[in-house]
Amino acid sequence: MEFADFDKTAPEARAALSALSKAVGDSGLDKGLTELIKIRASQINGCAFCVQFHLNLARKLQVEQTKLDLVAVWRDAGVFTKREMAALGWTEVLTGIGPEGIDDEAYAAVKSEFGESELVFLTTAVASINAWNRIAMAYRFTPPVPQDGD
Repeated sequence: MEFADFDKTAPEARAALSALSKAVGDSGLDKGLTELIKIRASQINGCAFCVQFHLNLARKLQVEQTKLDLVAVWRDAGVFTKREMAALGWTEVLTGIGPEGIDDEAYAAVKSEFGESELVFLTTAVASINAWNRIAMAYRFTPPVPQDGD
């Protein structure tokens, strides 16, 4: 099933997930930052469609190419701000959450860079992309590779 077929088959599901994305987009969080975390979660989950989709959006937002190239190795890259690093760390914690839950250290690290409202929307963004990753992977959506001129 392709993305367009999913949309036709379950418009309510797409609308619900899109509403989460809109809430994050309207929250005031930097859109380039939210694209970086969506790319990182998608890399961890192995979702080719979502990696490409969010790379395309990040490029339109003019996120630095160096950051896009190095987001998979953000800890060692030396190009990310403290705030971006906190968001990427939080993304990894939430994406890989297990039975042990979330440790206090991980929460303190992200809380040092984000206010309460920002953290709610950052967490929502991570939850949302993880849901999309599972849908896109289950149905093997074809990655939206940009064509010349896109």
